[in-house]
Amino acid sequence: MSKPFHSGRCLCGRVTFESSSDPLWTGYCHCASCRRHTASPVAAFAGFEAGSVHFSGETPQEYESSSGTWRSFCGRCGTPISYRSQRYPGEIHVYVGALDEPRRYAPAGHVHYGERLPWFDTKDTLVRHDETARS
Repeated sequence: MSKPFHSGRCLCGRVTFESSSDPLWTGYCHCASCRRHTASPVAAFAGFEAGSVHFSGETPQEYESSSGTWRSFCGRCGTPISYRSQRYPGEIHVYVGALDEPRRYAPAGHVHYGERLPWFDTKDTLVRHDETARS
């Protein structure tokens, strides 16, 4: 594989990943499941083609958070790494905070905005979808 254009890791550095393909999209997710997985009021994702993301070091642990949906994390330090779902075949959604250069992945919109916390607002003018961008 050529030098990775996009890379990331967990807090302890045992789980690392890379991709030489650009993200398909970027965005915020306000759903309750993402909030619980990250313990944050909102999650930021970069969606990649699943085949373009390669893990090295330790393999991330996975948890099936709902039927057909898996969330990965480092088994040692607990850093959330990614989201995969049968609803989005061929994609892996990487948490922007786990990327080495998160400033490069500014969200382009909001999904599950209908589940947002009323006291949290990003104060931006990005498109807001009450559910997913595909619903």
